[in-house]
Amino acid sequence: MFAPQAGYDRALTIFSPDGRLYQVEYAIETVRHGTLAIGIKCKDGVVLCAEERFRKLQTEGQSQKLFQVDDHIGIAAAGYVPDARVLVDNARVAAQNNRLIYDEPIEVEGIARRLGDMAQQYTQYAGVRPFGVSLIIAGVDGSTPAIYVTDPSGTYLGYNAVAIGGGSEQATELLEQKYKEDMSLEEAISLAVESVKKAGEEKTEPKHVKIAVIDVKTRKMRRLTDEEVNEYVKNTSDKQQ
Repeated sequence: MFAPQAGYDRALTIFSPDGRLYQVEYAIETVRHGTLAIGIKCKDGVVLCAEERFRKLQTEGQSQKLFQVDDHIGIAAAGYVPDARVLVDNARVAAQNNRLIYDEPIEVEGIARRLGDMAQQYTQYAGVRPFGVSLIIAGVDGSTPAIYVTDPSGTYLGYNAVAIGGGSEQATELLEQKYKEDMSLEEAISLAVESVKKAGEEKTEPKHVKIAVIDVKTRKMRRLTDEEVNEYVKNTSDKQQ
């Protein structure tokens, strides 16, 4: 019998006898220690919601976990955020190249596939490490909302609603109970805020919640203002009382 790890966690490119890549599993564990991110698809568009914790003297106006890739595509990250920035920059280049070459916006799945392929490459070469981040890639293809999730292994999957990061189990449980495919954008935002509040280990304040939406009419990503987020958090709290 072999020891569970027996040194196999020191090398990225070597499978253990039981068929595991420990460094990839450690990277996935990094995601679980990140703050929560949620994506919800509805009939009117998509919602991205991220919980962000700020240090006492840190400027709170800038989001570190919500990114815009193209007019019609946004990304929410959970895990090691510097790795997310590298992947997002790659996605932005791909989106602009698609517009220059084909004169049309790139599909959401195209971005998910590209980032999944990039993450997978970093699981099979010596001298590198996996990306320690999962991404929710959300957008609108024509008039069709779409959400995909990538993880450090390079897997990408489509979802109607998904939660990643710390507290994702509790958030997913609520999403499974309350999600409906025909819900409006307003209802999806409220559900995202409610999921963040349920999964939060401590009291979730409005300033800790960042939200972006992409609706099927404009096909453009819009970040909600602090005042709008405050209103949704307040309304959610009132319903729970």
